[in-house]
This record gives sequence, C-alpha cells and structure tokens, in this order.
Amino acid sequence: MSIILIGMNHKTAPVNTRERLSISCKDNDALKVIKSISQVREAMYIATCNRVEVLASVEDVEKGLEKLKTFIFSHGNLSREEMKECLYVYRDVDAVRHLFRVASSLDSLVMGEPQILGQVKDAYRHSVEQKASGIILNKLLHRTFHVAKRIRTETGIANNAVSVSFAAVELAKKIFGYLHDKTALLIGAGEMSELAARHLLNNDVNRIIFANRTYENAVRLANDFHGVPVGFDLLEDKLKEVDIVISSTGAPGYIVTEEMIVKALHRHKNRLMFIIDIAVPRDVDPAVEEIDNVYLYNIDNLQEIVDENLRSRVEEAEKAEAIISEEIINFTNWLNTLEVVPTIVSLKKKSEKVIEWELEKSLSWTRNLTEEEREKIRILASSIVNKILHDPITSLKEESQNSGADPYVAAIIRLFRLEEDD
Repeated sequence: MSIILIGMNHKTAPVNTRERLSISCKDNDALKVIKSISQVREAMYIATCNRVEVLASVEDVEKGLEKLKTFIFSHGNLSREEMKECLYVYRDVDAVRHLFRVASSLDSLVMGEPQILGQVKDAYRHSVEQKASGIILNKLLHRTFHVAKRIRTETGIANNAVSVSFAAVELAKKIFGYLHDKTALLIGAGEMSELAARHLLNNDVNRIIFANRTYENAVRLANDFHGVPVGFDLLEDKLKEVDIVISSTGAPGYIVTEEMIVKALHRHKNRLMFIIDIAVPRDVDPAVEEIDNVYLYNIDNLQEIVDENLRSRVEEAEKAEAIISEEIINFTNWLNTLEVVPTIVSLKKKSEKVIEWELEKSLSWTRNLTEEEREKIRILASSIVNKILHDPITSLKEESQNSGADPYVAAIIRLFRLEEDD
C-alpha cells in the first residue's frame, strides 16, 4: 500500500486553470468517483481557490496514479499540456511531507495564514462522511493536525502581520493596547478596506464607519461588516467621533487635511488619533503628522513592517521544517509496522487456538473445578504464551521500522506454520 498526493496550486497553475478544477471538485460525487477507482483504497480531496489536491492510499501505484491523472484530466476539463505543466505528484514520504507543509501553511500564498488548516479539516471531514477514509488516512490526518498545532505553538510563523491591512490593525493595537472601545473610520470601499474591516472585527473593535464617494458602496460594506455608511459630505463630522482612520482611495488629491484633523481633535485635548494612509497617491496631508497626539503612517511605513515580518517568518519556517522532519519519522515508523500486523494477528490467533485446544483436552481433570478456577487457568496460560511471544513481536515491529522485516515475517510464518492456518 502506497500514499499518493497529486494536484496543482498557486505556484504551478494559473487561476483560470485552478478555477475549473476547483469548481468541478466541489461536486459531491467527485470523491465517489475517486474512491471507485479499483486501485484506490482511501481518498480525500482538497479544493480551494489556491490549490486542488487528491490524497489517496493505493495498491499498484503506477495504475492508480494513471487513473487519478485521468480523473483530474476529465473532471477538470484540462488539456494534456496543462496537466504536464501544472500537475505535481508526491509519493509516500514526500506526500506526507507535502501534506504536513500544506496544513502548517508553509506552502501557502501567505506563509503562516490560518485558513488552510480549516480547509484541510473540512476536506477530511467530508472524506469521513463519505466513508472514503480508513486506517491510513485517519492516522495521517490526525498526525497532520498534530503537526500543524506543534508548529503554531512552537514557532512564531503566524505571529507577525504579512499583509498591509493586517499590519495596519496590528499597529493600531500596539498604540492603543486594545480596540474594544475604539471607533474606526474606513475611507474607500476596495479590497484593502474589506481586509482592514475583517481584521478590526477580529480584534473586537467597537464600531466601524464606512465612507465612500459612491454612497452605495459604503452601504454594501456596512451591511457586510455591521457598520455605519456615510457619504463624503459627512467625512469631516465623522472624524470627530473616531480613534482610527484607515484610508485607501484612488483620489488624485488629499481627502483628509490638516485643518480637518485639528478640528476633530479640538474638543478632546488629550485624545489620540491613529491614521493609516494606504493610498497611492496619498489621501492624507503629510502635515497631519506634526499635530500633537496624532500617529500617521503611510504605505511605505507599513511595507517596511510587512517585509521585516516576512523575513521573520522565513526564519521561523526553518524551525517548522525541523518539526515536520521529526514527525515524518514518527508516522513512517507507524506506517511500516502495518506490514507486519497481519503476521502478528495470525500468530496471536494461533496461540489462542492452542490454548483453547489444550484446555479442552484437560476437561477430564478440570471438570471438578469451579468456573472461576478454570478461568484463572485460562488467564495463566494466556499470560505465559503472551510473555513468550512478546520479544519476537517486539523485534518484528522494530525491524519493520527500518523496512527490514520481510525475512523475519517469512521465518515466523514458516516456523509457526501460519500458512497452514490460513
């Protein structure tokens, strides 16, 4: 039995290719089709916007691999050229390593992001529900979740912000300490504002005001994030209510001026205001930085933070790779022992039969014993046999971890005549 992982991701395939396969793989029948391949014993697929992968334990690796390729080719409406350019294949240890790296976000577009682990868990849950997983994938996926947790707790791979919007919110937290009593104003309705809103809500900000030149877009974001929409005509008034301003528009000139901030702070002499200007060209007059109690950062300031954090994550990734290497050894040791399990089971079954035979032969002198006394004799006999078999079974498991158990298995089958029992 071998483990195969076949797929494509953001590194190997353009988005239009991934889209086709991702949409088709969301079909609930896809896993049934994979499982129906005669060489496939267990299977799971992961379909996200950045990757589509099939994980399977298979018999007859070459035939199983070709049929899985055919499935992806036909199900994703891919050309042979696309498959050749985009598809990657990992086997056994390499497949395990890749899965560990994926779940730990080492293979993600943004290293350290937490979403992929949830997506892997969802894929495994679906595999279990479809009865497509078994002893190998169950063990592998639970080990995968353990590895991801170790990397999260033992490294700092997810500690630092690596997107501009995330860095902006993290910076606000450093300045204020906490955000649960703060009001934020997001100017603009683009992707940056959406990401910033999501991060602000994740940090329990009290209220978000959305301002946009097109009022309908402000309403859309406010509905999505339970905020308050306003038009640009109310921007100056709303500055008086907020603690955090994050601006990202395509305006050609300054939207927030020095005079507007001075007026906003006039009523509260000791109030702090944190302003992030993500726009290029800038939305906020640089003169605002000279106002007391105002912290102004622009896109270049944040990019420096992001770049430094990315370097930090790369360093932490080296620690994560060491954890993965250690856990691969643990899993492969367990996997190798599966090869000797049938022999161990047969050996124990034969010993149990011998005990039962001998106990039946002894009925003439045990008939006068109580049931409790006969049970004690049975337990004693089993204990003696188990102790005799303990060392051979332990040695067999140890040899299996180095893939050297075949001659020992053959010897045990012959010495104990296990093939006759089969």
